[in-house]
Amino acid sequence: MTDMLRAPAEVKYAEELDYLESIDTAPKPFSWRLSPRMIRIFILGSERADGLDREIPQKWFGDRSFVERSIVTLASDRGLLLIGDPGTGKSWLAELLAAAICRNSTLVVQGTAGTTEDHIKYSWNVSMVIAKGQSRESMIPSPIMTAMERGVIGRFEELTRSTSDVQDALISILSEKYVSIPELDDDNIVFAKPGFSIIATANSRDRGVNDLSSALKRRFNFVRIPVVTNKKSEAEIVRFRTEELLRRHQIELDLPPTLLDILLQSFADLRSAAASATGDDDKLESALSTAEQIGVLEDAILHSHFFGDRVLRAQTLASSLVGSLARRSPEDLAILNKYWHGVVEPRSKKEGGEWPEFLEGGRQAIATLS
Repeated sequence: MTDMLRAPAEVKYAEELDYLESIDTAPKPFSWRLSPRMIRIFILGSERADGLDREIPQKWFGDRSFVERSIVTLASDRGLLLIGDPGTGKSWLAELLAAAICRNSTLVVQGTAGTTEDHIKYSWNVSMVIAKGQSRESMIPSPIMTAMERGVIGRFEELTRSTSDVQDALISILSEKYVSIPELDDDNIVFAKPGFSIIATANSRDRGVNDLSSALKRRFNFVRIPVVTNKKSEAEIVRFRTEELLRRHQIELDLPPTLLDILLQSFADLRSAAASATGDDDKLESALSTAEQIGVLEDAILHSHFFGDRVLRAQTLASSLVGSLARRSPEDLAILNKYWHGVVEPRSKKEGGEWPEFLEGGRQAIATLS
């Protein structure tokens, strides 16, 4: 793991997965490494009622029903589509599911406007084709085809970012469970082995970019992941991700609860303002997601560690928040300036604590960027 910038879930949590697999006596669908119950424990963490002799920490924070429905969908060999706003943890949940089911979450296709049918089926090693002709040896299988051959989970990120041609090719794979290779005379069909399925993600804000056809929708079970609005749950997510960051960078730095409360409150205030805005110019371009909160906090922590006195302060947090959210000038700066004068300033006078320093840090950052 020390040689990886970011270890996949099956590597990062290998010891936990080994433990759960060693005590798992429940029935497992297909060639799954863990039973549905153990997968749920791995993702949501263990409870006393589970009867384990060690604690399994929670890794994804959300409603239990979303995880259970996702597992049941994959056990039925249907495709799973996780859909929601940016920063709701769709990709992380997909990675954890694939890691627990087959110990491989890396068979991923990233959907973009440039994604082609080759990316989900196969392509060719040109030099080998020239030397020996087209054969299975000279073929380069896509991550999805590899998942079919192994009977494991393939992942497709940002499905609605890909074109209709790519989506149509996916319909055939999900319904027929095989891929034809017309260039070959023999051994020209790759059949999916039991256990193969696809977990796709889609950003609900991309609606209208490349809408899914009715035929493709029928081949997926939809699980909608809502934005986290519960402050306690959101605090757990931010704290969990921040602790991971500190471990990865080997940084010893405390996260004061008061500063976490200020960050959560600021995002809640800005979301309320965005919800009541009458036009796009009155809304920040940022989605104000939990993931963006984590990004703001990460920026502040690293700045405090490398350029400060290794203590996270409200002024640094405010500067990071303004710098991260002010993407359009002058629109976003005007919105943030209005928030700082209309909300942060009265709150700093009323509540005191870290708020006055947060107020001053934000003012300085806005003035610098203006």
